[in-house]
Amino acid sequence: MKFKNTPQFRSWREKIKNKFTNSQKVRVKVCITGCRANGAIDVFKKFQEEAGKQNLTGKVEIVPTGCQKFCSGAPVVTIELPGVMYQSVSLEDVSSILDKTVKKQKVIPQLLGKQRKFLEAQKIRVLKNCGDINPLNLEEYIWKDGFSALEEVLSGMSPEEVIEEVKRSGLRGRGGAGFPTGLKWEITRTSPAPERFLICNGDEGDPGAFMDRSLLEGSPFQVIEGMLIGAYAIGANSGYLYVRAEYPIAIEHLTHAISECYSHGILGKNILGTEFSFDLQIKEGAGAFVCGEETALIASIEGKRGMPRPRPPFPAESGLWGKPTCINNVETFANIPIIIQEGWKNFASVGTERSSGTKIFSLAGKVKNTGLVEVPFGTSIGEVVFKIGGGALPGCTIKGVQTGGPSGGCIPVEKFSTPIDYENLDALGSIMGSGGMIVVDDKVCMVEFARYFLDFVQKESCGKCVPCRIGTKRMLEILERITKGQATLENLEKLEELANIIKDASLCGLGQTAPNPVLTTLKYFRDEYIEHIAKKRCSAGVCRELVIYFIDEEECKGCGACKKVCPAEAIEGDIKKPHRITIEKCIKCGACYRVCKFGAINVR
Repeated sequence: MKFKNTPQFRSWREKIKNKFTNSQKVRVKVCITGCRANGAIDVFKKFQEEAGKQNLTGKVEIVPTGCQKFCSGAPVVTIELPGVMYQSVSLEDVSSILDKTVKKQKVIPQLLGKQRKFLEAQKIRVLKNCGDINPLNLEEYIWKDGFSALEEVLSGMSPEEVIEEVKRSGLRGRGGAGFPTGLKWEITRTSPAPERFLICNGDEGDPGAFMDRSLLEGSPFQVIEGMLIGAYAIGANSGYLYVRAEYPIAIEHLTHAISECYSHGILGKNILGTEFSFDLQIKEGAGAFVCGEETALIASIEGKRGMPRPRPPFPAESGLWGKPTCINNVETFANIPIIIQEGWKNFASVGTERSSGTKIFSLAGKVKNTGLVEVPFGTSIGEVVFKIGGGALPGCTIKGVQTGGPSGGCIPVEKFSTPIDYENLDALGSIMGSGGMIVVDDKVCMVEFARYFLDFVQKESCGKCVPCRIGTKRMLEILERITKGQATLENLEKLEELANIIKDASLCGLGQTAPNPVLTTLKYFRDEYIEHIAKKRCSAGVCRELVIYFIDEEECKGCGACKKVCPAEAIEGDIKKPHRITIEKCIKCGACYRVCKFGAINVR
């Protein structure tokens, strides 16, 4: 069905809303995206099978959804009535869930977890559809007011009015430096050219980051709607969704959503019967981290090697094939329908004066509760880590948090009272980035942590500019010597000097921010560097060359588990008698440490 005008579309939307509102079926929502790794697809199929066996086909609807945010509880299942979320659902749990919770409205306590506190402390706005609707069902998106913002724009707003609304909302780009979105749109629109392009940057390459992926998988129509509004505002008739090929579910869902939009006249020529036309296609990225940088991304779409170019000119003036091009990331576009539906005043009332709205983070690492977190700007780091994340794992103490991915900085726990916004994170030596947030505890060596991320960005450097290509390599060599106990204090001074030069002299954002993990760990965790250099010791027991494993004879039960797993045959001892490790034979693999159930094996 293609719509000849907006009133026809409005009428269709009302019919769909009545259809879903009047439905008497109980919705059982099963996450089939992020939870897929824990067997969610099998759980979803089991629900369908059991619903038939229990004669519930006409009374229950098994809905496949995107991420339901509480990733540490995967597979996650939500039953709308009586309104409960179950975690770690197994195939064996399905029958009793349908029988007790769906039929009898009784909660199964053992399947409840800590998700209530995790979710209640958030302010869910952009993620409202993720985990709530079937991402492949256009009607379900329409039911939740989908494309009503596009309808409003096309039926009564000029492009200039749309841009002004976005400017007044205070929306800043959610993919990096936080440039004002409305201003970027205005610059692109006013750049003289007969043709303009719009690009959605879905090249989310940060280790530990999955915010954009979750939006593309769980609410693809929302991102498309935001892009359509943006295209109308800047005067673009063609656009690209640049998504890394490592996101197959996102690509699958986007491909389906785009096809559905074309079928209903929401993409293509004369959208909703208006003079506005827009064609959208997916460009699969090959996994180069540097293609997250907008000029490298443009080169990739053009079929060239993904390498940044000097700016100015900026893409808004001369981008894809030399034409004015506006690039925003996934989360930025997902905010656009909310601004149009609510109005700029309501949107700007959330967050802070400098940063309005909410920000999505992927909370990961050494914390009890992991998953998607959406909070207003101005929320403190500590509230995210301790209140939402639940704090440290048993027996551990939190040291800090890494924000902004490999190019971000490590913020110590002493700074956790800091309100989250772009400027505050920058002042701490970190960045917002796309929203990765990795928690570290006392079992993490900060020197090795910095080495890991520098190794990542060094390998991902495109090699175009010398500071990034050569400088990061020299920094990595120094860090590797430190982790092996082979460095001097003079090396530490050289490391810091190199970091600052690379930060100032690199061509693009990758090189300019690559030293952040090193500079912040040097600033806040310098004692660990000194310990590695002066004492040849790693207190976290991570750096292999600086670690000695030994057995506490008073704690050892002589079970022999450590002896069985030692690949170097470095452990001796008779059964039920204390064992010992021959230091000269030990290869420091840690297998014995991991297998010991009595805490008898220690690290020195």
